[in-house]
Amino acid sequence: MKRVLILCTGNSCRSQMAEALWRQIAKGTWESFSAGSRPSGYVHPKAIEAMRELGVDISAYRSKSVSEFDGQPFDLVVTVCDNAREACPFFPGAKETLHWPFFDPAEATGSQEEQMAVFRRVRDEISTTISSYLRN
Repeated sequence: MKRVLILCTGNSCRSQMAEALWRQIAKGTWESFSAGSRPSGYVHPKAIEAMRELGVDISAYRSKSVSEFDGQPFDLVVTVCDNAREACPFFPGAKETLHWPFFDPAEATGSQEEQMAVFRRVRDEISTTISSYLRN
């Protein structure tokens, strides 16, 4: 089974959603993991809600440090924010590395519904990007 590690700075929104989406879209052909260069210590409640809308429960996920994965082999390492791309260590065991920058939905402003709309948009962008990659 192939393995992917999705990296972000805080490991609270984008990388958590990507981990779950990758698992769902790949249908058992990949193991997916996520981590952060400076883990926030929590998974954002709006990320949990956005994923729940798709029937995916990430409420038990936890924010992890990239150091938990030191020395592990990965077929693919994906950074989903510019800070992670610059701050994360090189993974010598990675066969491929990609950078897919997505807007940080935690920075969304406005009403609760406007903020949720941003989480949904980013979730859907991540899903589309993963689907495109896995089709190739």
